[in-house]
Amino acid sequence: MPLHVPSLLPSLLVPLVLAVSGTPAADASPLRAEPLAPLVGLSADRLALADEVAAAKWGTATPIEDPVRERAVLDDVTARSAALGLDPDAAVRVFRDQIEAGKLVQRGLHRRWTARPSTAPSRRPDLGKEVRPALDRLTGAILAELQRTAHVRASASCAPELIEASARAGTERRLDVLHRSGLTRALPSVCRIRS
Repeated sequence: MPLHVPSLLPSLLVPLVLAVSGTPAADASPLRAEPLAPLVGLSADRLALADEVAAAKWGTATPIEDPVRERAVLDDVTARSAALGLDPDAAVRVFRDQIEAGKLVQRGLHRRWTARPSTAPSRRPDLGKEVRPALDRLTGAILAELQRTAHVRASASCAPELIEASARAGTERRLDVLHRSGLTRALPSVCRIRS
């Protein structure tokens, strides 16, 4: 039976991440001390690309919601996860969270840029040539980490491991409140997935 603690995860992550955000990271090997650190790092990398997506859409008629692209990503995840021996439905849940986190950041950036136009990006990245290929590469890397960490994610230690890895990623990457919220939104299904 899958672990269902992630429903509490967002409420646990936000205070903890904010509480430790000002403290220096302790010296520890992420693979040894925090087995979920690489997965969280890849999620943060994917979330960083939300800034590029937001910049590409800024000032255009292109909406943040893109159901056709989202369906294509989730269909790809379904096929690739099955090939890796992961439960496709569970992997899709993880990627739905990743997608929702990206949209949360995009909306936040668009609000920020509307309120302070001087902070808006001056460059518009090409979604098809620059951003989506990078997102597609991260999809493969995240799926590989889901496979590698199956034993941790199915254990009782998953939620505390995830909280610790998220807090460290927020500190080390100096994420602002918007991106910390996005990272929290990207992770709630991690501890549910079973392979």
